[in-house]
Amino acid sequence: MSARLAAILPLGGLDTKEAGPLYHRLRLSLEEAILSGKLHHGDVLYPERALADYAKVSRVTVRKAIDHLVREGLLVRRPGSGTFVAQLASQADQGLSHMTSLTEEMFWRGSNVRTEWMERSISYPSPEEMMTLGLSVEVQVARLHRLRICDDLPLAIERTCISAEFLPDPLRVTSSIYAAFEDAQVRPVRAIQRILACGIHNPDASVLEVECGAPGLLAKRVAFLPSGRPIEFTCSVFRGDAGGFVSEFKISET
Repeated sequence: MSARLAAILPLGGLDTKEAGPLYHRLRLSLEEAILSGKLHHGDVLYPERALADYAKVSRVTVRKAIDHLVREGLLVRRPGSGTFVAQLASQADQGLSHMTSLTEEMFWRGSNVRTEWMERSISYPSPEEMMTLGLSVEVQVARLHRLRICDDLPLAIERTCISAEFLPDPLRVTSSIYAAFEDAQVRPVRAIQRILACGIHNPDASVLEVECGAPGLLAKRVAFLPSGRPIEFTCSVFRGDAGGFVSEFKISET
């Protein structure tokens, strides 16, 4: 069984301390196996005990990694049957030579798009942010919340969370977050983005000027450093009547 597991789940990512706690590193390895196609939709995940023995970690560590992937929609638990790889609604895994913020990525054709800052602050991370970025509870994060407006119509709310280690003063960000990364000499090289249907509720519904419960799109994006450490977690909520958008990614030539 170890040989079969090694084929789909290399443990190199668990050997470095740069990518956060053990459960987080195991979660990243499992996520990579799913997104790269080593594990396919409908495949049953190995039992927790087998994964714990193979990775030389506790079953609690394995369970925490799996719990996170279940919440993210990559795995689904079926009582009495096991844990299976879920059908992904939409996903993108890019190796990027030049990463940009949503301002540069999203274009509403024939429209005038502008941005209003909603928040630029330092605070402590939420449980989801801690798990996604591999942070401990005492580490602070920079919050960058922006409202995207098209032809005077609010279309999207973008909330970005970055460890304050990389962005200690969010007020210095005036346009692109990735320009701030360049100034700090940190360079994300890969991003995973998932796009899901959602209902828009207050306070977002009020800001986007739609009825509470109106349909929308939720985009969750995580950007990674060369070490595999996640550096940015962005959640964007789009109005369902936005009329569509185009997302442009610049792919590495290497």
